[in-house]
Amino acid sequence: MKYKQRTIRQKITCEGVGLHSGAPVRLELFPAPPDSGVTFVRTDVTPHYEIPANRAHLVDTQLATTLGVPTVGGSMVTVATVEHLLSALMGLGVDNLIAHVDGPELPIMDGSAGPFVNVISQAGIEEQTKNKRFAVMRKEIEVRDGDKFARLSPGSGMRITCSLDFDHPLIPDRPLSFDFTERAFRNELCMARTFGFLKDVEMLRASGLARGGSLDNAIVIDDYRVMNPEGLRFADEFVRHKILDAIGDLALLGLPLIGKLHLCRTGHALNAKLVEQVLADPRAFEVVELGEPAHVSLEAHVPESRALFEPIEGIA
Repeated sequence: MKYKQRTIRQKITCEGVGLHSGAPVRLELFPAPPDSGVTFVRTDVTPHYEIPANRAHLVDTQLATTLGVPTVGGSMVTVATVEHLLSALMGLGVDNLIAHVDGPELPIMDGSAGPFVNVISQAGIEEQTKNKRFAVMRKEIEVRDGDKFARLSPGSGMRITCSLDFDHPLIPDRPLSFDFTERAFRNELCMARTFGFLKDVEMLRASGLARGGSLDNAIVIDDYRVMNPEGLRFADEFVRHKILDAIGDLALLGLPLIGKLHLCRTGHALNAKLVEQVLADPRAFEVVELGEPAHVSLEAHVPESRALFEPIEGIA
């Protein structure tokens, strides 16, 4: 079986507000050629700055993942809250894309990756001429911050285990294990929303954050209850969203992963540190291209990999 790189079939437009800025924003997604990866373009500044979605362009991880490039004058042009779109692209196996955004932050939509998955599926996904490449983990890499840790290690397929510890009666601390496939991402993960605590809202807004947050685009909880009238989409929606975020953050490696990911009380900063450490160690992973000779093919390395991006509806 051969796996090809993917892009979207046609232009897609999304409009909404930025979670932290509260400003209206327009996002336009375009097909991109093979081997080009994902690139953001700030269209509201002149000249239009291109910001590749990789670890080299990560500039901030405070409550969101922010990418940026320096201008000639030394300032930074940035695009924030990219993790949900990047997660959607990883979940659908989309390798190449250009994203035009007319502001400093992507629209939060409903707080999940679901709306991005829906519009991309409706527009269609197209296979390209080049073979898909994967980063196959060959060595365990772990980063820690006190009792928090993130670990990548060799394994078949892609399994993510995540546990939280918020000391809150509505957020259980038992781990969730998620076996990544495109179908599982669509059905079991992409609709999990970002969340926050009511007591933190005023503090965040005083710091210039969460100005666009509402019950329409985030789960808000007080000491004892979920304040959203519709309740939770999953009983364990909180930990599912953390896994969704991690998939988007690890997209900054530039390739889909084959291995085991174990997360304990992590956030964007520790996820980014894990990506940095993996990229810093040339023995940590091997880049495997599908369609190479059998002795280095992905199926030979990881037989279970054929389920990652199985043919499903919406693919050309």
